[in-house]
Amino acid sequence: MIEIYSERLKLIPLDNDLLTLWFIQSRDKMVEKLGLNPSTWEISDFDKAETLDALVNFWLPMTAENSDIFFWYTNWEIVLVAENISIGGIGFAGFPDQDGVTMVGYFIDGKHREKGYATEALNCLIDWASLEPSLKTIIADTPFFNLPSQNVLKKAGFREFGIAEVQHIEKMQVKNWKLKIR
Repeated sequence: MIEIYSERLKLIPLDNDLLTLWFIQSRDKMVEKLGLNPSTWEISDFDKAETLDALVNFWLPMTAENSDIFFWYTNWEIVLVAENISIGGIGFAGFPDQDGVTMVGYFIDGKHREKGYATEALNCLIDWASLEPSLKTIIADTPFFNLPSQNVLKKAGFREFGIAEVQHIEKMQVKNWKLKIR
């Protein structure tokens, strides 16, 4: 199993078997299989709906279709090593496209925000992804008024490049961000 580490965190990409366990049985069963201590995330209803949508409509089908490079199409559990608990998730929207671009997204459990974990996890995943020679740019979007997430991106070197209206779980205005890798 692939795992990557930072100072306080371990990132574990969920393969199709783990995602299926989460979907069919429960997230708790998946956490148990990973050998993590049980924990419950404090996340908004929007984030819960977005996570379920990603699980069903992206992570499960895309990890099944791309099993050899599943880690580009899945959620990476963000594990706080000191407590051996999942405190959030991070991941890409796929292998870099023909222009070398992929998108990143992340969230942190409400109990663990404002401690630098999102920035640490993002930098860790960027360092790992930068080993892929075809990767040139990572993009992200944040809800227009989500200043903490925007600060995470700024700390990781992302620059704002636009504003758009997108349909995630609901229609919303977002700021667009990018990080040049090469």
